[in-house]
Amino acid sequence: MTTPGELLSTSKLVVGFRTPLLSGLTVQFRPSEWWFVLGRNGAGKSTLLHTLAGLMPPLGGELFCVAGIANRSALGFVPQEPPLQPSLPMQLAEFLELGLADQRTSRKERDAAVAAVLVHIGLSGLGSLRWSVLSLGQRRRALIGRALLRKPSLMILDEPTTSLDPGTALQIVHDLDYLRLSRGLCLLHSSHDLVLAQRFATHLVVIDDGEAHVGPADLLFATGVVANALGTGALS
Repeated sequence: MTTPGELLSTSKLVVGFRTPLLSGLTVQFRPSEWWFVLGRNGAGKSTLLHTLAGLMPPLGGELFCVAGIANRSALGFVPQEPPLQPSLPMQLAEFLELGLADQRTSRKERDAAVAAVLVHIGLSGLGSLRWSVLSLGQRRRALIGRALLRKPSLMILDEPTTSLDPGTALQIVHDLDYLRLSRGLCLLHSSHDLVLAQRFATHLVVIDDGEAHVGPADLLFATGVVANALGTGALS
């Protein structure tokens, strides 16, 4: 079970699809922490995030959540790509509203929530834009905004800056950092960007050959855990 101050915790968690990719993960996630999940391609980063988000069952071990996380009412999940065809005739505001699909709110409340989120993600006044004309960076912001509409206490992000130019990626991460600090959000973020991880992570989950190293980011970088897992040139 979770202890006071924890949002989600695991004990000897095993994740994978039919066969384990990662075993023995014991970790606790608390408000205002920013966890980067690092590992080579295929190490199990996305599988871990999907399991923690309740989208995949664990293969073993235990997963404990506070009530709002367990029923996903206080959980925001940001996938790598939106589950939409780019050509679908949907407006940005309509896409954001999908984040409230399972909640009973009035039209006035939804409109106000969408307008506020558009400001937070830097797309104020663009709610009427068609999804098909949005840039990749704008779509990534929209995915974050859809999750923010749920007013989460924990947000799980699967490589939200991949394929973005460095300037756009840095701005999105700065915005996430502001939300983390101002709202006490716990962020769990898979990434290949070690520069961003060194700059923003408070904690790390480093997946290496089916095992996970967890702890404060500065310690795992300083002791060579990240370099050993990702290659000797990972931090050069």
